[in-house]
Amino acid sequence: MIGVAALPERIRRSLRDRWGRLRALAVVVAQSSVAAALAWEIATRFVGNPQPFFAPIAAVVTLGIATGQRFRRAAELVLGVVLGITLGDALLYVIGTGTWQVAVFVALAMILTILAGGSAMVVSQAAISAVLVGTMAPAQDGIYFARAIDALVGGGTALAVMAILLPVNPLTVVSRVARPALGIIIDSLDAMARGLAEGDPDEANRALLTLSEGEEKLVKFRETLPQGREAATVAPLRWRARNALRQYVESARYINRVAHNSRVMARRTVTLIRDGEPRPKELSASVAALAEAAKVVRRDLHRGSVPQDVADLVRRAVREASAAYRHGLGFSGNVVVAQIRAIATDLLGTTGLTHEEANQEVRRAGGTMDSR
Repeated sequence: MIGVAALPERIRRSLRDRWGRLRALAVVVAQSSVAAALAWEIATRFVGNPQPFFAPIAAVVTLGIATGQRFRRAAELVLGVVLGITLGDALLYVIGTGTWQVAVFVALAMILTILAGGSAMVVSQAAISAVLVGTMAPAQDGIYFARAIDALVGGGTALAVMAILLPVNPLTVVSRVARPALGIIIDSLDAMARGLAEGDPDEANRALLTLSEGEEKLVKFRETLPQGREAATVAPLRWRARNALRQYVESARYINRVAHNSRVMARRTVTLIRDGEPRPKELSASVAALAEAAKVVRRDLHRGSVPQDVADLVRRAVREASAAYRHGLGFSGNVVVAQIRAIATDLLGTTGLTHEEANQEVRRAGGTMDSR
């Protein structure tokens, strides 16, 4: 049961989360409202339909995709809406409306869209559009293709707003999810460093929990990259962001590896402390240096630049780990050192070095590992 004293903090946290979500979706809200109004205006003024119901609906539906390769998926969605409306109009004229007719509308819309190679989202939208036409807006005279034209106007307007009038800022989109994702890694490395320094297995276990509970943020970072890359490609106003965004894209695979290796290191750190294995001070200093290097990566990627000061911190981490190894470590301690070197290699990868170049840099910094 939630304590009364904790309630205000939970409310504040909930409000902060909702405000953050609103800020994240502010561009989508603006795009949707502008596109709906423009679609209505274009359909009434230039197409000549006094009540173009499907124009603003198609615009809002098209812009309702918040993640992934948004422009491509939105274009597919427009085709699904237009196909469903056209099919619904045609079937309504031929077989009328009713219970069994609805089943026919849905089945044919889905079959044709699947045969055309549509995604699951497009197939579903085509079926919904066919049902909407067949049950809510019966045709009066012949096949009412004006509805399909309205949907095309709405979808096309939405795509234009998305790409030209109000394009999202790709760096803002990616940075908004990259900062907390990197924060998970930084917090876990800091907790491991404290655990090693203090001999506290709970601190080390906190690192493991941080990585496990933060997996959703890491996944969100990976999933948002295509959207940012697409925005920088299709929107002329955002072309200048392409180089900065490329740093995020090229660093993403290294960041994912750092997260994976940090989990392995966190498990072994917990075991090392609980088993009472040697933990020379250089080991905690090494992990702390990795945390500082990860902070630099987060800072410089947010600025849109190649991380510049990572190499010195990584070299320090590797030197400290090698010194700890030469002092003498147990089995888990040796695994921790191996993971430190792996994380160091991947952090260097974010600076533009190839994997082989980063490996060589780590070997030079750490020297041989058999001289104790």
